[in-house]
Amino acid sequence: MTKTMRAARMHDVGQPMVIEQIPTPSPRPTDVLVKVKACGIVPNLGNVLSNWQKWFPHLPLPKLPAIFGLDATGVIEEVGSQVHAFKAGDRVYVNPARHCGGCRACRSGDTTACPYYTFNGYFGFSERSQAIFDDYPYGGLCEYMTAPQYSLVKLPDNLSHETAARFGYLGTAYRALVKANVGPSSTILVNGISGTLGIGAALFGLAMGAKKILGTARNKELLQRVKAIAPDRIEVIALGERSVVEWTAEVTGGEGIDAVIDALGPGAPHETLRDSLKTLRRGGHLINIGAVAGEVPINLHYMMDNDQRLSGSAWFTAGQGQEMADMVESGVVDLSVFEHCAFKLDDVNVALGGIENRNGGFSNYVICP
Repeated sequence: MTKTMRAARMHDVGQPMVIEQIPTPSPRPTDVLVKVKACGIVPNLGNVLSNWQKWFPHLPLPKLPAIFGLDATGVIEEVGSQVHAFKAGDRVYVNPARHCGGCRACRSGDTTACPYYTFNGYFGFSERSQAIFDDYPYGGLCEYMTAPQYSLVKLPDNLSHETAARFGYLGTAYRALVKANVGPSSTILVNGISGTLGIGAALFGLAMGAKKILGTARNKELLQRVKAIAPDRIEVIALGERSVVEWTAEVTGGEGIDAVIDALGPGAPHETLRDSLKTLRRGGHLINIGAVAGEVPINLHYMMDNDQRLSGSAWFTAGQGQEMADMVESGVVDLSVFEHCAFKLDDVNVALGGIENRNGGFSNYVICP
């Protein structure tokens, strides 16, 4: 291991990242040092950051210059003196969710509710997040990064680093399915099923035993690719083709949907989410993971009368990430549908510049330092 490493750092929002030589970090007692093998990226991250104040004004970015990179995987190079469950040479996914460890929420095991909750290598959820950024300033767009042992997921040999770098999107969908208690008797509807989040809901919904998965999206060709994953259990329809409420009633024999996973992004129209609420059975649950933006008018009286729930779900825990890795190892879930588009660290600005995504959620973009 060298004393310095290459890192892509952003000095100003909207400006290209700069490849620089900086000191290689050393792990603290409860941390590990990971040699990064792959880091998942959003192809239009540059555009997202440029419009951050418009779309996500309540979510603070780290002080600049900063090393971004949310979904990192790699091999442990060194462990801290108080790390006992991991060793050098272990293949791991680094969950970017950081929490303080000492607040009431953390001590009760609800780490997502921590007031310091922060996405390492991306953004925070409150002004307190800067303290976490200071503790962990290394995202995945560099050669080495430190990470707390609580963030690690051990990867089986049949799970590549490139595929594991998709865990952020997959885990977000998986946690929503868990919150919705999806199982063998469940019928679910996934809005945006052919997108980056939606395909994860389909794949893990199948693995968790959902008897029927209904999906909506706009691209008919991609919808057919999703259906081909499990033709007998997946049904799809293009948005605007017909009433989603009528379609779901027809497919479910009038019973309605147990859970809706709404994976549409900030630019999606509110009508899709609102129509999906009408597909729920009595006692059904809609979970939003795509971040539909703005004030959405909801008929709460109807929801109350029908004992329905509407909630958001933010990310997933390292424990849930380990469950996902174990499901891959056992063959319960098949992630071979992804097409990896790998870039070198030197080409990070090309990758972040808004590459056209021709294959929807089937494309998996990664940086391999």
